[in-house]
Amino acid sequence: MPAFVGLGAPYWDAQARAAIFGLTRNSGPSELARAALEAVGYQTRDLLAAMHADWPMAGGAATVLRVDGGMTASAVTMQFLADILASPVDRPVVMETTALGAAYLAGRAAGLCPDLDGFAAQWRLDCRFQPHMDASQRERKYSGWQDAVRRTLTHA
Repeated sequence: MPAFVGLGAPYWDAQARAAIFGLTRNSGPSELARAALEAVGYQTRDLLAAMHADWPMAGGAATVLRVDGGMTASAVTMQFLADILASPVDRPVVMETTALGAAYLAGRAAGLCPDLDGFAAQWRLDCRFQPHMDASQRERKYSGWQDAVRRTLTHA
């Protein structure tokens, strides 16, 4: 549970603290690293559920998550994200979209870059990760995450 400075949305518990659950004598660095990467997937699912509760998808449209940033270079992490969300995850060719956006704004100010629609049209798919995890396994894993969240929260 990566709550080093509390848990933000959707839990809003500033007093919650990080914890590790389920360690055994066989747990080592690789299990801790995987747990940290999977926590990102679980937290993303929590946030996506909160967004859907606030803004239901029109006509039950499927969610496709577009990702960016350094962590997206990990195919294992992106596959877990697709599996735990039960939704496709699209990774772009340019994974550092924030840096690209900053460069675009500078280029736009200098008159070198196209308008926003032209810039957006340049987005290109590198890889789509399709969910493959069995629904019962997905819910079992997510239930374990929810149990860890409950144990970490300081308020009811």
